Amino acid sequence: MIQDLRDFIAACERHNLLHRVHAEVDWNLELSHIAKVNEESRGPALLFENVKDSSVPVFTSAFTTSQRLALCLEQDPKSSICDLSRKWMELLKRDPIPPRLTDRVPVMENVITGSNIDITKLPAPWYYPNDGGRYIGTTAFSVCRDPDTGWTNLGTYRMQIQDKDAVSIMMLRGKHGEIIRRKYAERRERMPIAAVIGCDPILFLVGSTQVGAGVSEYDVAGTLRQQPVPVFVSDLTGLTLPANAEIILEGYFDLDDLRQEGPFGEYTGYYSSAKDAGGSGLEPTLKIERILHRNDPIFWSSSVGKPINDIHMLQSLNRTATLWHDLEAMKIPGIRGVYVPPESCGWYWAVISLKQLYPGHSNQVGNAAIATSTGHYALKGVIVVDDDIPADDWDRVWWALSTRFDPKRSVQIIDRGRSSPVDPSLPRETRFIMSRVIMDACTPFEWTEKPQEVFMDRDTLRRVSSRWKEYGFAGDSPVAAMIERLSQK
Repeated sequence: MIQDLRDFIAACERHNLLHRVHAEVDWNLELSHIAKVNEESRGPALLFENVKDSSVPVFTSAFTTSQRLALCLEQDPKSSICDLSRKWMELLKRDPIPPRLTDRVPVMENVITGSNIDITKLPAPWYYPNDGGRYIGTTAFSVCRDPDTGWTNLGTYRMQIQDKDAVSIMMLRGKHGEIIRRKYAERRERMPIAAVIGCDPILFLVGSTQVGAGVSEYDVAGTLRQQPVPVFVSDLTGLTLPANAEIILEGYFDLDDLRQEGPFGEYTGYYSSAKDAGGSGLEPTLKIERILHRNDPIFWSSSVGKPINDIHMLQSLNRTATLWHDLEAMKIPGIRGVYVPPESCGWYWAVISLKQLYPGHSNQVGNAAIATSTGHYALKGVIVVDDDIPADDWDRVWWALSTRFDPKRSVQIIDRGRSSPVDPSLPRETRFIMSRVIMDACTPFEWTEKPQEVFMDRDTLRRVSSRWKEYGFAGDSPVAAMIERLSQK
């Protein structure tokens, strides 16, 4: 049972998916560069046990393979992202499980206040050469509360160290945390906020998920875990916080204290900011009034940058799951698979596998995808393929784009979609609006004469399968999947 970051690290180690780095490593560039090289070779999760200037170990590369995503969700490590997303979608059809107040609060084992507050003692890395500073929040999430409704929101935003007791947080316009922040600004009230570093990894995962306004990510995490998230109510800010967190920075947003934030090497692989072309801007400051942490805390970090790292993998998982869930909620029939690939930064493209049932069905699905709660933001394109092609089978997707796709017939451009302000493909002055494309790589349903596809003979395939080892091949025969594909025709 995974209830905190330590449980997840232990699960990785049991499955030989963790490497401990005993040598001293510098937080200034070296740590992030080791992690990034390891991630690009699809290596294990890393636990840096000896970080310069700090007694706190750093955990990185948590989600860079689907195996570790599966461990996080307590599923079969052999599951693909599509498999995990299907399970996610099925769980979210159940009644939500709200958090549970508990008197056992490990994160309160140490409470640091006043002049003792010094976040520079934490091993926050300097990730890339042109970053504007050390980033304490790349795998952190904020907790805030709507002053009108009392709704508790968890959101993931980058957090830069500004001082021993100050962190700047960049919240993109339209994000739930930013909407809540504007409400406090209009009231001229201080906004209570907390930054959580290290936790049950599913909380960070859902904190980066696009759930509906007014929906608490604690409820979503509880539903996915099928048990309530243990929480406590802070006696400082009144916020509902995760009891099993490793580290919590707690205080208030000073909306008048704007400090230079960035540049930062973002998940797009470019230095970016919502504010200016240089990748920096003025952002409000979290003034830290206390630090809570467990005994012997663990600092959780992600290298960000170009795909694929754990940010792209978890975004691929949660956006695949929520897009699939959105389409199911629309009651559109025939959807066999959905995939938002991590190579697309886990955000910008989607592939949908569809069993066509009527003329125009594939076009309906493409338009529906970009109208969903998940797809309306930053999704640039949707590729729709027939149901004989798994959504995550890139070899077959490319084949469909080559043999079932005609640019004039199959492409639909749609103007004025909502974009991401950190999308480097858009000019700075128009980064809130973009165009989108639907690419219909299905054989048209209404064609009376369809191209004749090549298939292997089933009986011969079975004979080949029965003699597989006789031919001298190692391992199990791959024929079963081929026969299953034939059975769908």
